[in-house]
Amino acid sequence: MRPTDEGYTMPAEWAPHAGCWMAWPKRREIWREYLEPAREDYVRVAHAIARFEPLTMVADTPDAEDARRRLGSSIRVVELPIDDSWLRDSGPSFVLNATGERAAACFVFNAWGDKYHPHDQDAAVGARIGALAGDRVYTSELCVEGGGFLSDGEGTLITAETCVLNPNRNPGWTKARAEAELSAMLGVRKVIWLPGDVTDTETDGHVDGYVAYFKPGGVLLETVADPVDPRFAIMAENKQVLETERDARGRKFEIVPIAEAPRSVVPKDSHAFCRSYVNFYIANGAIIVPAYGTKEDAEVAATLTAAYPGREIVPVVLNDLFRGGGGIHCITQQEPARRA
Repeated sequence: MRPTDEGYTMPAEWAPHAGCWMAWPKRREIWREYLEPAREDYVRVAHAIARFEPLTMVADTPDAEDARRRLGSSIRVVELPIDDSWLRDSGPSFVLNATGERAAACFVFNAWGDKYHPHDQDAAVGARIGALAGDRVYTSELCVEGGGFLSDGEGTLITAETCVLNPNRNPGWTKARAEAELSAMLGVRKVIWLPGDVTDTETDGHVDGYVAYFKPGGVLLETVADPVDPRFAIMAENKQVLETERDARGRKFEIVPIAEAPRSVVPKDSHAFCRSYVNFYIANGAIIVPAYGTKEDAEVAATLTAAYPGREIVPVVLNDLFRGGGGIHCITQQEPARRA
């Protein structure tokens, strides 16, 4: 049986949460000399989220005591073997059915196309978290990360060709086969394929770096201001697809532009850097959004206030998290609340 056979579907990220999961960073190959400062950024994100919902930090046993010391008593730390900390991608995608039951949908994780080794513990952590949450676990043969798709909670999924159809993940898979598997695992009725982003060499174009749902039929889409920037044409192509598509209920998309952070925020010594504002976390009653200390911070806060009325916009200034190639959305995974 597959999740869709038993009525499970992936809720939208703004659905009520039982809590949030994160993981404590440890891979020095990614963080280099910035591992300790990056951990401080994780602490700030965790505390911001914990104001609004329970947060659980997964930590490898050798690092667990350090995580507990830095995080304090308000955040639960559980010990599980991990390779690193991108739990959006390695963790489970939770699904709900009409009777309120919850399950964990787990895809194959191969460290974004075998880019980092080892990754066997991260490949297993989704099922382990699902079991800790007390949920039934479903596994898939499709290799895709949680940052590679977005659900509107009403049957529509947005994903990217540069990620899911990349031969470094799913060699030999056709679009139709991948679409059928996403539908079977996440209970969606329509998959919208964006071209993606070939300039993103870390994740191969995860959609959570430039798109976010703010309501069914409504998306925030990152805009690139400089026509000379290679991403200018790439984002224009993604926008064109969204303008011509309809969702599972036949709606045209309302597309709201959201600024990108200026290139000036990228450290000169960075080998990978995520400067996306759209890579935020939707918590119960709040949006936890990155801040870069630039004029765009206020512009983005205004955009998010209008897009998510009634939610507190919580900017978190981060110094080194983005050096790992991801943002706040990449290091978090929401656990939706079971329906009563």
